[in-house]
Amino acid sequence: MVNEAYAMAPLPGGQGGTGSLFMSMLPIIAMFAIFYFLLIRPQSKKQKEHQLMLDNLKEGDNIITTGGIYGTIAKIKDDVITLQVAENVKVKIGKGYISALKGKEE
Repeated sequence: MVNEAYAMAPLPGGQGGTGSLFMSMLPIIAMFAIFYFLLIRPQSKKQKEHQLMLDNLKEGDNIITTGGIYGTIAKIKDDVITLQVAENVKVKIGKGYISALKGKEE
């Protein structure tokens, strides 16, 4: 029968050094790099572009809300935007709920 202490002993000549520690951490580092370049970096770039678009909104711009409502900006006051969706129909929405800018009304 094998003694438990003997079974858990390190193998002779298989002493782990800093090289093997780095090699064992290499897959984790590679996975983090892949996640950064495929998920985190593009998302933060898209978020910056969306914030720049929200900061540059002005009256008369055609927009689409996250709910899919198309309209023209009638008034901007702080973080509340009055959106004209039809003749004499105005809706107030939060600035963060604007999804895309469609350009000026022609």
